[in-house]
Amino acid sequence: MRIRVEIDRRPGLSDPQGTTVHRALRNLGYDEVEAVHFGKSIVLEIDGDDADTAVARVREMCERLLANPVMEDFIILVEDGS
Repeated sequence: MRIRVEIDRRPGLSDPQGTTVHRALRNLGYDEVEAVHFGKSIVLEIDGDDADTAVARVREMCERLLANPVMEDFIILVEDGS
């Protein structure tokens, strides 16, 4: 089973990388870009057929290692059932 975890900085926290890229894009003439936010995307290949169990295990992985609970939020997406 393929599961994707999208990790983003919590709203209100500074995003230095996003700020730098936003400024660079504006300097290059892309004035329509209002903001840039960087995050992480992690794809996990999980052995098993039970999506609920897999999501629970991935949530545990995020809480223990993959995401910083102080600064980041995450969503878990099951991409396919195979």
